Amino acid sequence: MKKFSVTIAGGGSTYTPGIVLLMLDNLDKFPVRQIKLYDNDEARQKIVADACEILIKERAPEIEFVATTDPETGFSDIDFVMAHIRVGKYEMRELDEKIPLKYGLVGQETCGPGGIAYGMRSIGGVIEMVDYMEKYSPNAWMLNYSNPAAIVAEATRRLRPNSKILNICDMPIGIEARMAKILGLSSRKEMNIRYYGLNHFGWWTDIRDQEGNDLMPQLIEHVQENGYDVGIHSDGSWQRTFQAAKDTQALDPKTLPNTYLKYYFFPNQEVEHSDPNYTRANMVIDGREKNVFSECNRIVEAGTSEGTTLKAGDHASYIIDLARAIAYNTHERMLLIVENKGAISNFDETAMVEVPCVVGANGPEPLTQGEIPRFQKGLMEQQVAVEKLVVEAWMEQSYQKLWQALTLSRTVPNAEVAKQVLDELIEANKAYWPELH
Repeated sequence: MKKFSVTIAGGGSTYTPGIVLLMLDNLDKFPVRQIKLYDNDEARQKIVADACEILIKERAPEIEFVATTDPETGFSDIDFVMAHIRVGKYEMRELDEKIPLKYGLVGQETCGPGGIAYGMRSIGGVIEMVDYMEKYSPNAWMLNYSNPAAIVAEATRRLRPNSKILNICDMPIGIEARMAKILGLSSRKEMNIRYYGLNHFGWWTDIRDQEGNDLMPQLIEHVQENGYDVGIHSDGSWQRTFQAAKDTQALDPKTLPNTYLKYYFFPNQEVEHSDPNYTRANMVIDGREKNVFSECNRIVEAGTSEGTTLKAGDHASYIIDLARAIAYNTHERMLLIVENKGAISNFDETAMVEVPCVVGANGPEPLTQGEIPRFQKGLMEQQVAVEKLVVEAWMEQSYQKLWQALTLSRTVPNAEVAKQVLDELIEANKAYWPELH
């Protein structure tokens, strides 16, 4: 049986140990001969890599492990790249959130001005990785879950149309896990779903069990009362996000919404609940980042992972599923971000839409979702225009197009505020964005 070689791009991420543990837990389903970590920040990656080396030695010593900042080493002799890069790290995420909040706008890493700023940083980094992969391992596939996925997907469509890259997001998967809990199912894989939208901007229209029974009425009833809250402990801001789904769902009571729609429908409420001096980035820096790095350091000092608090990233299990679908031609149904090409029949052919796909050795085959209602179509057309303008602004180094993108975002009230925010974001992102004219 073939064993695979995998590069985790963004090796210094706090999510990397969870992905390594996930692979180690699933070697029976997805055998691995080599795991490489690649990052351009050697010091940050070393903290994670030294701990991962111990984890691998203890659990699967036959797997070769490499950590590198050299592209040739990182991308040679591999079958898959699992990419989760964050250009500018959490320091820039903090600015993505805090600059918009100064103007009374949603401060969020993938939505509104913050998402646009992050997108302008991410495009170059993702394209660079695709190029490394194609140069050193031309038959490899990139499974990309770097954010903001919608802008990144549009950029790869425009700039590398023939590249073997699949863009995927874990948010719908997390919501479906909650749906399964509401329904008393043991796994979201017991549900067959129909869904359409853009990344962080979509709706479930039909959910059935394996026998074909309609599960929507039970889910809708729960969501109308509790949102996606299922009593699982999560921190305050996530708790609010899952509960807010009941307000979002009221706009189209026959469907179930992606949680991110709250930023577009109720931006004022979001701003009211935000602390402009202590945003989600600060929570992550003080929580997740500190915990993961200190645990990695503890493992290295002890020379063993015994008693570790690091866990396999369950939410990331879809990445293994996706790799297996390609490697073994499993034809599993998965929600991916793909070029529309008629999947939504009354929508822009070139839009990068999020729809269920059947995945095999040739990549994804989108499942047709038919026509969509005017409400969703109007919202999606506006949002696709924002995403396309951001990518064009990056390609053409166009100040004008980026100003238009911000003006068009539902989270920005007018062109004057859009310009003020843009000028401040340009200043903050000097080291990362192309120079705009």
